[in-house]
Amino acid sequence: MARPRRIVLIRHGESVGNVDDTVYEREPDHALSLTETGFRQAEEAGPPLRAIFGDEQVSAYVSPYRRTHQTFRALALDRERVRVREEPRLREQDWGNWQDRDDVRLQKAYRDAYGHFFYRFAQGESGADVYDRVGAFLESLWRSFEDPGHPPNVLIVTHGLTMRLFCMRWFHWTVADFESLSNPGNAERRTLLLGADGRYSLDRPFERWCVPEPYGVTG
Repeated sequence: MARPRRIVLIRHGESVGNVDDTVYEREPDHALSLTETGFRQAEEAGPPLRAIFGDEQVSAYVSPYRRTHQTFRALALDRERVRVREEPRLREQDWGNWQDRDDVRLQKAYRDAYGHFFYRFAQGESGADVYDRVGAFLESLWRSFEDPGHPPNVLIVTHGLTMRLFCMRWFHWTVADFESLSNPGNAERRTLLLGADGRYSLDRPFERWCVPEPYGVTG
């Protein structure tokens, strides 16, 4: 099995929805673009990423949203060395119908009280739903490692919540661990590094906004 030496997760740059949530009343989430700041963030993330990959081949997966595609292009990777695929299972959590702003704010309050992992937005998804499809993607990813010619690098351009859930599934974190973590900043990355013992470790942790409160012995 040709496991990659590194798996890099990067969040998209700042989008118009990150600075003005009323835009969801007029445009679907998947169509939202990066702001000028978001483009700059993605461009600035490119040089260190290119330095990490060097002359090595990269297998890249990009969420099907406009802002993630824009982020990938702004990274300006050498396309001769990158095999890129759109991967719908890495999309953002589906928030449902955002046209009623008051209802959305009420649902966000419910989610904060109920828990981000279990609360399901009306006509949308819960964090648990996203966890399941990220898990399905991981199964496909592991199967791709069976190819002896698999590149030594994997790049995943996705969303903050999806990044946390990817790591939760990979490292077998508890729900309490997940709930205690903050999303990475826009165009921020986390890297899973393959160690000499054959195990992957995270290059740096996600910030915690609270102390995990597990229900039982698994915590």
